Amino acid sequence: MVKQYTNLDDFFDATKFDIEDKITKIILDGEIVAILNGGKRLRSLLAALAFKACTRGTETEKHYQRSLEGSVSIELAHGASLVHDDIIDKDVTRRGKDAVHVKQGIGKAILTGHKMLVKGFDIALSHGKDVASLYVDSWNKVVNGEIDEVDFNKNSLVMKNLSTKSQIFEAYNKIIDLKTAVLFSSACKAGAIEADMKGDILNVFANYGREIGLAYQLADDLVDLAQGEMIDSVIIPLLNKLDKKAAKIKALRNWEIKRKFSKHKDEIQELYMGEIKRHTENAVKLSKSKLIPQSNYKKMLTDAPNYIINKMLREINVTI
Repeated sequence: MVKQYTNLDDFFDATKFDIEDKITKIILDGEIVAILNGGKRLRSLLAALAFKACTRGTETEKHYQRSLEGSVSIELAHGASLVHDDIIDKDVTRRGKDAVHVKQGIGKAILTGHKMLVKGFDIALSHGKDVASLYVDSWNKVVNGEIDEVDFNKNSLVMKNLSTKSQIFEAYNKIIDLKTAVLFSSACKAGAIEADMKGDILNVFANYGREIGLAYQLADDLVDLAQGEMIDSVIIPLLNKLDKKAAKIKALRNWEIKRKFSKHKDEIQELYMGEIKRHTENAVKLSKSKLIPQSNYKKMLTDAPNYIINKMLREINVTI
């Protein structure tokens, strides 16, 4: 019998240690391990929490270790997406270090990302058809989300009919739903599959993860914007709209972002916080589904959305 936990802090700390240990045992390629180093492991932690919520913590050690192995495939897919993102966005740093394409060159970085995806699929395939299908479907959605964002940023005509702030957020949400939320959704669903769940409960966990993923990306972008960092130009139409200007996509310098944010800080924060709260509240509601058995881990599912988002928002001294 594996160890039981009664609070989210202890569970996340211990589980992250287990995930790190599993990564070092499964991944023998030093370059890939280096890419994975420093990650928050949020998607894997949520997969583990979903798994525990389904088993109520009564699984065998062997079953638990197998679920952790499945989490490694999640980390590989997420890591590969970051390698490719940095190339697309021309970002030169990642987690305080040179981005992979800066160190290795674009060609090798792309191929290393592909190598990570193949290894992730190999793990997923060894966990059965359902997990393998989920992996392929998830990556397909992530790629489509990336393509949508590239098209969005490249073609200002996309913004032509977005006349209100709500329409801008709707277009924004469609992109981050595929680009970010899908991996959170798939992680939670995968955790339930690893616990041998079938039927409607899988949709509950998929939707739960999706809502957290949307809230997470919105919170991440709000923090970036508040700190004046360069962010995806999806945000720029909102800033322009608040300035009563045409919602055009254009590159803004850091000082321009800071100026615009400072001018509309309260209004922007209110808009973002409203969206973030909506998604976290949806996640909390899903966590209370009658399909999920009662246990300490179900309570942790309910606590997790606010816990995760507030930990990020504390960087700008706000909480939901």
